[in-house]
Amino acid sequence: MRHSAYFVGRKFRLISFPFLRRFLSTSPMPNKVSRHSPSKIVHGAGKSIWVEFTALAVECNAVNLGQGFTDSPMPAFLARHLADIGKSPERTDFHQYTRGYGHPRLVSVLAKLYSHLLGVSVDAQSEVLVTVGAYLSLYYAFMGWLNAGDEAIIFEPAYDSYVSQIKMAGGIPVPVVLELDPEARGSSGYRLDMEVVRSKVTDRTKMIVINNPNNPSGKLYSRKELEQLAELAEEKDLLVVADEVYEWMVYPGGEMVRFASLPGMYERTITIGSAGKVFSATGWKTGWSVGPKWLLEPMKKIHENCVFTCPTPTQEALARAFEEELAHLESGQTENSYLRSGIVLELAAKRDLLAKYLESAGFRPIIPDGGYFMIADFSHLDGQFKLRNESDEMENALDFGFCRWLCREKKLATIPPSAFYSPENRKGNDHFIRLCFFKKDETLQKAIGILRNSFQPK
Repeated sequence: MRHSAYFVGRKFRLISFPFLRRFLSTSPMPNKVSRHSPSKIVHGAGKSIWVEFTALAVECNAVNLGQGFTDSPMPAFLARHLADIGKSPERTDFHQYTRGYGHPRLVSVLAKLYSHLLGVSVDAQSEVLVTVGAYLSLYYAFMGWLNAGDEAIIFEPAYDSYVSQIKMAGGIPVPVVLELDPEARGSSGYRLDMEVVRSKVTDRTKMIVINNPNNPSGKLYSRKELEQLAELAEEKDLLVVADEVYEWMVYPGGEMVRFASLPGMYERTITIGSAGKVFSATGWKTGWSVGPKWLLEPMKKIHENCVFTCPTPTQEALARAFEEELAHLESGQTENSYLRSGIVLELAAKRDLLAKYLESAGFRPIIPDGGYFMIADFSHLDGQFKLRNESDEMENALDFGFCRWLCREKKLATIPPSAFYSPENRKGNDHFIRLCFFKKDETLQKAIGILRNSFQPK
């Protein structure tokens, strides 16, 4: 249906749908069902910033550096694999239901890949689970392992779905802030304080969630930091969810240390990956969990009773792409590898270009060591902008107002990073914006033009 209604902030807007306007104004909930209330599980689901800022970008027809997807073509080799699969309608093994826990060809190559990366022997049948995006891998991990009152330590800024999903599972998110050095120019300036981490551990702590590289900051955890967390996990017998969806987007000079590769950590770690991030195909919504059988079993129970299986054609195409990549990695010919060379070089150039013009416009960019997001401090701007006085619960933060103004008045969509902090930690972290630089050059040049024309440094 081409006509629809949607939320923008707290205002409900109707698009070319007068009959729906009349319907809504005259159709309150019938009294006979008003005594019913939603399941308690949804009480933990907080308001998502993506609802507001996605709609706002569309409404304003803005250049979108907000959401984390590329507007560039996906890799041609991956598209060719899917096209070839479509040319074989007689292959029922390509187009009908496949194995519930993952297409055999895909779990086989993922097991080989992660055996190579983690230095362990991963069993394809019992230690790999394919899910509808990494989102569901996270959801299964929290729902499968957290009971009411269990605590999960997260590091802020933290991807916003962690808090909601942990709460939906009945757990309690326990935030630890990665403090940013005020003079930092790079994401290594986000420091992990192990004394603070240890002070947060109680007899109810069950899990640590590590996003490496981190979204939104681009922080790449050092080997020392991860070894300290591993020591804590071993000492306190904690589970670890290693959200490593940006694992291939690590820039020259950085070392991607996968948590499960550390001594003794595979047996207590659920490693999560994403095809959308690996191959720039977010619309394919394919993710996976890798870990020991005992950790994946409860996740599989949820999966088989909710989703059962994921789309077969895309899994087949991804399997073929990974087989090619694995051959490059095992042969040492990384110059032919899209993951080792192609994507990183492309992103590094885009990162550096955007940082250059952010700085010339008066922002202080925090150069990421991994991923395709950049945090930029706007507190150094000369104050040519006016922030709308919008009362919207937690979104009173300065960066929410600035991002709304930037989108409405300058047609540039960004994301307010204070949404990645718990309420008590937002103050002092609300003078930044998050930008996605994994965009085609034309899009980045449009954004640069807006920055040039809108801001003058002090």
